[in-house]
Amino acid sequence: MPRTPRALVLVPLAFALACAGGPAPRPASAPARATPGAAAQGAPAATRLHAAVVRTATAMIGAPYRFGGHSPSGFDCSGLVVYSYARAGLTGLPHSAAALERRARPVPLDRLEPGDLLFFDLAGRKAAHVAIYLGDDAFVHAPSAGKRVERVPFDHAYWGAHIRRAGRLVPTSARRD
Repeated sequence: MPRTPRALVLVPLAFALACAGGPAPRPASAPARATPGAAAQGAPAATRLHAAVVRTATAMIGAPYRFGGHSPSGFDCSGLVVYSYARAGLTGLPHSAAALERRARPVPLDRLEPGDLLFFDLAGRKAAHVAIYLGDDAFVHAPSAGKRVERVPFDHAYWGAHIRRAGRLVPTSARRD
């Protein structure tokens, strides 16, 4: 059996340390094909919120990665989520992938809607990374040091294989707990 190069072991570990976690099961289903259309004037608050989140996150593509960052001058994975949701009107979110996972309402991967969050299992760490689902089987995230915020398809060899769970953040007025 071939040995894994040391760099391939250390890179996922760096991702895991940047955003948090513990062991997790792998999802069994693929995402549904949804598209982030413009929110209608009479759309529910959650729909308008998520459309605004997608617009903001997409506008941040190309911004640099910065550990602990939460502004266009630099983002880490959870910082991009916190910033995008705050610009859309949902403030007070935690700046941690694991804490965002706890806050999000679970969503089956086959029921994803634009603006939902995707949580990744990296190096065996639960909720080690978070991204924002854009629709059309793609997401936006701040990957790691030295890189920039990017749009990634679900069939990406690395990222697609590590999606483990999805969740939805909704405004307090739209929550039904």
